[in-house]
Amino acid sequence: MRILVSACLIGLCTRYDGGHSQNENVLALAKRHILVPVCPEQLGGLPTPRPPCEIRMGKVMSSDGRDRTTMFESGAQQALFVYKVAGCQAAILKARSPSCGKGPVYDGSFTGRLIDGQGVFAKMLNEMSIPVYDEEEKDKWEKLLADS
Repeated sequence: MRILVSACLIGLCTRYDGGHSQNENVLALAKRHILVPVCPEQLGGLPTPRPPCEIRMGKVMSSDGRDRTTMFESGAQQALFVYKVAGCQAAILKARSPSCGKGPVYDGSFTGRLIDGQGVFAKMLNEMSIPVYDEEEKDKWEKLLADS
């Protein structure tokens, strides 16, 4: 199975702070599946490192007060293109990210407070009925992968 994954989860330094969020459980999937890494934020033209962003009142705002919604939407479209071209069948994305979080996400106050919601890319995939998981849902994605 081909699985689209947030690039930071396999150890690529794509996070806003220039780091990664390598997850050994996600990396282990490469023994049995093809992992296709993407970073919607980079695909949308944002640099790495970059100011942190959070979703506030339907807009993606950076900590320096700039509206980054258009860049996040563009990156989500590009990541969706990669998903389709690569023939992926599911996605495992970074929890709480303004791009990839499938809920909850940070509330836009930059205080660490979480609210119900989804990142721009995760929401797009969910609306298309594409299976989306985050790295913290290992029990759920393992079941899907075992059935494939």
